[in-house]
Parts: sequence; C-alpha cells; structure tokens
Amino acid sequence: MNNSNDLCGVKIGPEASPLATRRAHSYPGLRMARLGSENNRTSSSRISVSQMTDELDPGKVLDDRFKILGVVNRGGMACIYEALDLETGQSIAVKVPFLRFESDPTFYSRFQREENIGLTLDHPGVLKILSVGAEKSRPYIAMEYLEGQTLTKRIRQASPLPEAEAVRIAIAICDTLDYLHRKGVVHRDLKPENVMLCNDGTIRLMDFGIAKSQDSRRLTFGSFSAPMGTPDYIAPEQVQGKRGDSRTDIYALGAMLYEMTTGVPPYDGDNIYVVMNARLSDDPEAPRSRNPVLSPQIEEIILHALERNPSKRFPSAAAMRSELKDYSEVSLTERFKKLRPPQIWKARFPLFPKIALFVIIQVVAFFLLFWWFSHRSHHLNSAPSNASPAVNAAASLR
Repeated sequence: MNNSNDLCGVKIGPEASPLATRRAHSYPGLRMARLGSENNRTSSSRISVSQMTDELDPGKVLDDRFKILGVVNRGGMACIYEALDLETGQSIAVKVPFLRFESDPTFYSRFQREENIGLTLDHPGVLKILSVGAEKSRPYIAMEYLEGQTLTKRIRQASPLPEAEAVRIAIAICDTLDYLHRKGVVHRDLKPENVMLCNDGTIRLMDFGIAKSQDSRRLTFGSFSAPMGTPDYIAPEQVQGKRGDSRTDIYALGAMLYEMTTGVPPYDGDNIYVVMNARLSDDPEAPRSRNPVLSPQIEEIILHALERNPSKRFPSAAAMRSELKDYSEVSLTERFKKLRPPQIWKARFPLFPKIALFVIIQVVAFFLLFWWFSHRSHHLNSAPSNASPAVNAAASLR
C-alpha cells in the first residue's frame, strides 16, 4: 500500500517535511521534470544523496532576499521551495535546479527561456514570474505561490468532468491563450499538468520552457529538438517537426477538452510513437461514443479544434472561446460522421505505404525489362528467316 501524499501529481513520501505535507494541495511553479526513477516518485526518504546535498536548508537566504521555508515539490531536476520574500513580506515559490543540471546547456536553455518569457507576461491566467533584478548567486526562478491542484489531478478525481465545469475551464484557458497569442507567444506544451486550478476559482498556465515567442531563438538541443510537446496533446505539425503557431495551442486545448469530457486522451496507447503517428492519418473516436451524455455542440467544438490541418481549426483562441461561451447555438456539421477510423498498422508502420510502392515499382520495372530483353532476343533470332531467297541459297551453299 502506498502511503504517500499526492502533491499535484508528484508523490511525497511519509517522511516528507511537515511543510510539504501541510501544503499537499499547493503547486507553486512550473512543470517539474518527470522523476527519473520509481524511488524518486514514491518516497522522499529514498532521494539520491547527490540530490539531497543540493537542497537548500530551511532558513537559508538566497541573495539576501528570499528566505527558504521548506520543500514543497521535489522533482528529478529541481526543487520548488516555499520562501519568504524579505522585501515584501509575502510567501512566494522558488524553483532551484540541482547543481549537476546547471551546467547542462539543454536544461539551462529551457530554464532560462522559462524565466525570460514569463517576465514579459502579465495576465491573471499566467503564472507570475517575479523579477529579481540583481545578479543571482545561482540559477533559480522566483514566482507567485499558488494554492490549488493541477487539472491532471482534477481529471483523476472526477473522470469525466461535468460538462459545465469542463467548458468553464476551457473558456478560461482560451482567455489566456488569446492574450499569449496577441503577445506573440505560443505555449507549445499545453497539457493538464501545466494547468493550475487555484482554490479561488482562477486558473494559471505554467511551464513556458519550450514556448515560442517573437524574440526568442529556436531551441536546437537534442532532447528539445522537434518534435517538441507531450505525445497525448502534441499537434500533427509538431510530430512532423514544424515549430507550430497559435493553432498548435488550439489543437492541444481540443485534446484537453476531449480528455476532460471523456476521461481519456484522443489517442491512447502504450507506445508513444504509435500515439504520435496516429494523428497524422487517423481521427480520434467520436467523443460522444465515449460519453453519450456529452452534448453534440461540445463534440462539434472538440472535433473542430482537433482538425489535422491547422487551417481547418479555429482561426484563433478568441473564436473558440466565442463558441464555448454560447455553445448551445453552435451549428452542427456532423463532423463525427467524417472521422476516419483508426488504422493501427499505419500508426505502427508509417513508412509502409512508401516502402510498398517502392517494391511495386521495382517489380514492375523488372518485368518490363525482362519483356523488353525477351522481345529483342526473339526479334534477333528471327531476323535471318526474313532474308531474301538469294541470300539464303548462298548461305546454304557454304
């Protein structure tokens, strides 16, 4: 039996600090990396020695401003602490990477982007990143401290969510996406884990580590090269290695709304490559076939957002929000009747059609060459029989 508490999807063991246990429903920061082993996921008492020696002790003050109160969330690459801002007297959260990752260019680039983009954003639906100002003694991100739970945990609690609740959450996300896209920022990694449902009824979008903005350079490091995103929510164009645009976020929101209203992602499977490739040629199962009580209008909106071709999706988050706010008036186009049934062999063997075509061309070419040589040989062998009688007589005298 697992005695660990669930801290917004991250397991904190029975020997976790009293502060972490007391804050079991708080999640102050951006998405933590997936824990590297079962030991990390189940018990803080089994965290590796190297990680433990990296942690900041309660009472330590970062840069004469942020007094560490305790660990709230511990991940495979960083810790999130509750801290006291000595300048303002407010509780905040501080995300500090483990020392061994600070020199990793891939991790550092993402960590830096997370903070730089966050500092440019100011919207109630975006996790607020605090400006430290002075030069830091080590890499860390200071941010607002939130009380609540992730959308991931909410879906686990009540799956599927009531339609009204799912629509309310989707509208709030649309509001935030509309702001981001007008600012030239595309999230590119929207998923329930990156949506915080706060106790005051508001939501926050988190983790802009692979976001694209007009002023940021492209990520080219190995593990963050295309395709970027999360398999269950990644858009087809991301699977194809494209950077994506605002419609990429709309696809991800459609996938989240699908999961909120049906209890499962649009494409499901044990193999992540099969899951990603399936969306290139197949359509998901109609939402109402999974949840018959779902209204046809919400199904219409979901399938509109999940169109494979970006040009066929909602043109903007504002357009999607408009339909969600008055979804009873949405015109039904019976998109569910146009869905292409999943073809598992295409997902598992995406290159099979090209390989089969190549083999067929080779076989046809072989038979054409065989026919040509056979015909030519027959023509040459029959050539003497067409010679004049005189020539044939001369040949026989010899």
